[in-house]
Amino acid sequence: MQRSASSRPALLFDLDGTLVDSVYQHVLAWREALETEGFHLSVWRIHRRIGMSGGLFLKALVRELGHSLTDEQAERLQKAHAEGFVQRMDQVRPLPGARELLSTLTAMNVRWAIATSGSDKTAAGALALLAIPKGTPIITRDQVAYAKPNPDLFLAAAAHLGHAPADCFVVGDSVWDLLAARRAGSLGIGLLSGGYGKEELEMAGAYRVYGDPAELLTHLDELGIRAGE
Repeated sequence: MQRSASSRPALLFDLDGTLVDSVYQHVLAWREALETEGFHLSVWRIHRRIGMSGGLFLKALVRELGHSLTDEQAERLQKAHAEGFVQRMDQVRPLPGARELLSTLTAMNVRWAIATSGSDKTAAGALALLAIPKGTPIITRDQVAYAKPNPDLFLAAAAHLGHAPADCFVVGDSVWDLLAARRAGSLGIGLLSGGYGKEELEMAGAYRVYGDPAELLTHLDELGIRAGE
């Protein structure tokens, strides 16, 4: 397995549910959008698909209802979801410890990037909450051919950092993050802050599972990341 020149691992972070508390705002925005097209789904069904790419998300949900989508419907739904989420941005907050985790990694000279299935439009407001240093690689759905559970986002993020995927930890809150991590060849770290259970995350491939970014920060040594190295 290819190794990068650096002996220190890099971290590739998902965004929604991993660094910012925004999963349920996405769920409600999707429900609202779906209802405009006459599709009525319980919020728990929508939540189970959050973290997928928008196109795959829609195909999976509508398939459960026994329907199909036209390209025009899919485009309208994605636009309505983005608008609905942006309208709820005032409800979104950084998750506990998120800013501190990122600033600590930066101070320790540990490389990190963000890779999100969200679009540039839906990610912009959440990213603004995190005080991200200039030059940090941010990979969105708009920059790759396929989003999660395909590995493209994490492969692109690792490449921007100059690390081999095998030298990266992927930190995410959903099974889709962890499946994408496995396909990229990276170890996955699960967080409970997006609503998935510990067992689900472990079954999807999580090497370790923590409650939120704050708990991950206190356990960085378990990932082989220590101050002074």
